[in-house]
Amino acid sequence: MPVLRDLNQLLRLRGFRRLFTVRLVSQCGDGMFQVGLATLFFFSPESQGTAADVAVAFAVLLAPFTIVGPWAGVFLDRWRRRQVLAYGNALRLVLTLTIAAIMVTSGVGPWVYVLALVNLSVNRFLLSALSAAQPRVVDGPLLLTANSLAPTLGAVAAGLGGGLGLVLGLLLDPGRAKDAIALTVSALVFGTAAVLALRLGRDQLGPLRTATGPDVRNELVRVARGLADGARYAWLRRTPGQALLVMAAHRFVYGVTFVASILISRNLLSDPADTQAGLTTFGTVLAASGLGFGIAVLTTPTLSPRTGPHRWMVMMLSLAAVSQLLLTVSLTRTTMLVGAVLLGLAAQGTKICVDTIVQRDTVDQYRGRAFSLYDMLYNAAFVGAAALAAVTLPDTGWSATVFVLLAVAYGLLAAALGLFGARSPADVPTPALATGADVDKRATDQPQSPRTRG
Repeated sequence: MPVLRDLNQLLRLRGFRRLFTVRLVSQCGDGMFQVGLATLFFFSPESQGTAADVAVAFAVLLAPFTIVGPWAGVFLDRWRRRQVLAYGNALRLVLTLTIAAIMVTSGVGPWVYVLALVNLSVNRFLLSALSAAQPRVVDGPLLLTANSLAPTLGAVAAGLGGGLGLVLGLLLDPGRAKDAIALTVSALVFGTAAVLALRLGRDQLGPLRTATGPDVRNELVRVARGLADGARYAWLRRTPGQALLVMAAHRFVYGVTFVASILISRNLLSDPADTQAGLTTFGTVLAASGLGFGIAVLTTPTLSPRTGPHRWMVMMLSLAAVSQLLLTVSLTRTTMLVGAVLLGLAAQGTKICVDTIVQRDTVDQYRGRAFSLYDMLYNAAFVGAAALAAVTLPDTGWSATVFVLLAVAYGLLAAALGLFGARSPADVPTPALATGADVDKRATDQPQSPRTRG
């Protein structure tokens, strides 16, 4: 298959192989860390499992990412991204061990939540760095395959880490020690990722040319201006800006469905009093969605070059509309799983194309800011979706009217993209948008091939 042939070619690139390994290990640890939080917020006996409770939990988890995201890109365009990956994972090691120590001595309290939010915020920063660094180790036609494989297999690694964390929790006796041991194991995985990042060259992941920043008094102004420049560049460049808007709109609609799936798994397809059964049901739904992700990995690199990423996104958004209509007819365990597969395929197929467009059509000095905007919109859309779900969904999670409206929203988004979406980037005079001297157009227009960088 073409995707397997391309994967073989990718793995021959030492830079990609090493960056890919850092992603897999780091996200495996993140999965182990997050499974405990998900159980605490959504499937513990203490949680009520209402639409409002789920919305509040998502707001607590994701709102800080939305705040952190805008500022990350400016630093990713100025700091060595390899150092970000190494120091970021090392910081997660320290934070996670601190949480484990607090849980052993004091139990779950406010500091656990604060440090958990900081920990997850660092992870958002790392994911932005991984995305911004990828074009520095692979380019050309293989970039599409790298964009499909790296994030998706990273999500698989997170799923495996979550599964390992769940199994570890089942093997240990309930209590504070169990939670602390599970966190300690995830901390060791973060430490491993930090060490693996050091195998990459100090300057290998870019940026091509770093800029000197202003003094401390002007730091916040500089960051805000850098973010504004990144947003302006993406909009004027046309295709990156439109891709980001499509991603945000899709994420908003997808977020309502995701919240609904948690409530349906806990309160409709399972006995609300049996939180373990609800967690198992939701895990099955996630596995079905993961199957859809896997199908997208195989089909998107093979078929989207024939249709173009623009038309492929239109097809995927139309498929997402079909997945929502399916749930309006009859909600059973079978239709829920089939809908999850279709929506997973549509979501990941769309994301692969958005990632590729933003990376391909954004010059290197703006990629960090572009992916920070990506994270900001990605998480803000989900927080907004959770708020909408809180006022529109019943506690059972299922409403035929809501799912019809979700299908209509996907259909309108597909139609708008098909009719008005840009298919090629606009020529933007990059130096006119630069902040200070941090852009060298000749360097960004002619990047060094990853095959010659070693």
